[in-house]
Formats: sequence, C-alpha cells, structure tokens
Amino acid sequence: MRSITSTEEIRDLIYGATLFGTGGGGDPEEGFRLLAEALAEIGKIELVGVEELPQEGVVVSPYYIGTIAPTAEARKPAKIEDPISVAFKKMEEVVGRKISGAVACELGGFNTAVAMSVAAKMGVPVVDGDLLGRAAPELHQCTVNILGIPMCPSVVVTETGNIVVIEQYADIDDYEALARYLSVLAGRLAVAVDTPLTKEQAEEAIIRGTISKCIEVGRAVREARERGEDPVEAAVSALGGWRIFKGVVKKYEWRDEGGFLIGEALLEGVGEWKGHILRSWIKNEHIMVWRDEKPIVMPPDMMSFVTDDGKVITNAELREGMEVNALAFKAPKIWRSPKGLELFGPRHFGFDLDYVPVEELVRG
Repeated sequence: MRSITSTEEIRDLIYGATLFGTGGGGDPEEGFRLLAEALAEIGKIELVGVEELPQEGVVVSPYYIGTIAPTAEARKPAKIEDPISVAFKKMEEVVGRKISGAVACELGGFNTAVAMSVAAKMGVPVVDGDLLGRAAPELHQCTVNILGIPMCPSVVVTETGNIVVIEQYADIDDYEALARYLSVLAGRLAVAVDTPLTKEQAEEAIIRGTISKCIEVGRAVREARERGEDPVEAAVSALGGWRIFKGVVKKYEWRDEGGFLIGEALLEGVGEWKGHILRSWIKNEHIMVWRDEKPIVMPPDMMSFVTDDGKVITNAELREGMEVNALAFKAPKIWRSPKGLELFGPRHFGFDLDYVPVEELVRG
C-alpha cells in the first residue's frame, strides 16, 4: 500500500497521466482540483497493488464518456449534482456486493483523477494500475475486451437526470453506442461505472503500476525544471520514448461527431525539422501520426504534444500557431497482441495498414 499525501505528488501524477492521455483523457486542471479536494477532505489517497485486494467484493471502473470539444455543453438543466457518486452507489445495489476498490479505465489528466477521487470519497482504495495504459476514445479499448471479461453490468448516469442500468449487451459495439448515446443526449458527458471485477479477474486485466509510473514521470519533469534542465528531454527519458518532431501548428480542424472530437492537426517543422511536416489524425486522442506522409506512430502506440517548458497540450487546448514538441512512446504489451490490435490497431480506425511498432518506425 502507498499513500499520496501531498499536492506536489498529485501535481506529478496529473502531469504524467496527461502525457499518457495522448491529447485526451480530460482537463488536467480539473483533475488536479478533484484530487486536491479529496486530499484536503480525507488527508490521503490510498493506492494498493492488485495482490492486496480482498477476495470478497468487486473492483469497479468509474469514468466519463463524451466529447472533449471545447464548445460542448449540457443540453438541459442539471438535476443530479454528483452523478459519479450516484452511479457508484447504484452499482453496489445492482451487483449486491460491496465495492472494495476502484481502478481507472485509462490514463488521463481528468479520467484517472475521477476514479481516484470517487474511491477516496467513498472510502475504498485505488488500485495502482488501469485498464488501458494510456487514453483511448472507445470502450473497445479496455483490457477486459481482450480477455473476454464483460464490462457489464454497467450504470450510466447523466447530470441531466438519466440513470440507466445496462445488465447485458449484445457486443462491445452496441455497448459503445448505448453509452455514447446517453452522453449525446446530455449534450456533453455521461458518467459510467462498469466492469465489476473479482480479485482474480482484476489480477488478469489490470495493467499494474501505471499510477506510480505517472507520478514518476511527473516528478522527473518537475525536478528537471528545478535543476534548470530540459523538461522535454526529461519526459522523453522517463517515458522511454522519442522526440519525433518540433513544429508550429499550421492547421487544426475538428468537429464534434457522435460524441467524439474528430480532427486533424498539421505541424510545420522548426529547427532540425524545418522543411518537414507532421500530421496527426485525432479521435479524442492522437491516434495515427505521419511525418512527411509516412507513418511514424500507429495505434496503439502513443504520441503527445509538449511545449518547450514541458507543458502537455491536450487536444481541447491545441490551437493554430502553437509551437510544440511531439513525443512518441510504446503501448503496453497487451495491446500489441493479435486481439489487442483487432481492437486498437490501425485497421480498427479505418486505416488499411499493418501495425508497425513505434520503435521500428522511428528508426526509419
């Protein structure tokens, strides 16, 4: 067991989670606020290893579904002040078992914080891990779908007043459509609490140690700044990744489509990359990236934008005229399996390409 007891540690965690959020994963400042409030109220946030979970009870995954588009807003007045707590309590009623812990569905500045904040306020520990290893746009991208573990029963709640229990779904495509539609009805976001896991299932499905890894990455960048060193290089080193480009955002176009932010960013290189271009296709997160029209990062591998002073730029913040560095890093091993690539490889997103690992692409 490990306890988070300082706002500095929270800031490090949120920084690392935002990097792994690959442009999505929600607003990191809002994520920091959630965890700082939980820390002030409770005094500590407990992290446990999967092996420390009790045999009885279930671990659940609380998160938000919906668009990160800056213009998104609720369509109706709020009727439920704290939809995630409502969903959490409803899940206990549905499964008839005590919830013994929470696990983040993904890594991201806000969505990771949601799971941790809810767990702290409900008096249960947070598992040091998550079900994805990065952020991703769809419910398909969850380790349980590789392993054949159902995400149901699921509770989906909107602040506009909908409380929906999904006992069973035909397939993950239908579940994605059902949950996503509720967010569209709300106009912005819906809250889901799903994937109730026994300890045995959790041991199989959870990518371990990712919360600690986020803290480690955030700390490395913070300490580099304090020493007057290059925070971008510190991030690259902590991630075990590569700086694949530096440039100015010349074009950034996006649209809100069915509850997703769909778009494309085009960068023109500066410095050693002058005369070159980088293009990213976005579905909430950076998904497919080309350098000079040749793939340089394919899903499920990762890419994030970072300014020279180390600030991570989410796709909700990205603007034309910004100068950013593009950092690439490897996806967890489970996503490189045949089933993982079926759910998260290039063809899943409509690109007729065989997956090539980022470490091979960067070698050219």
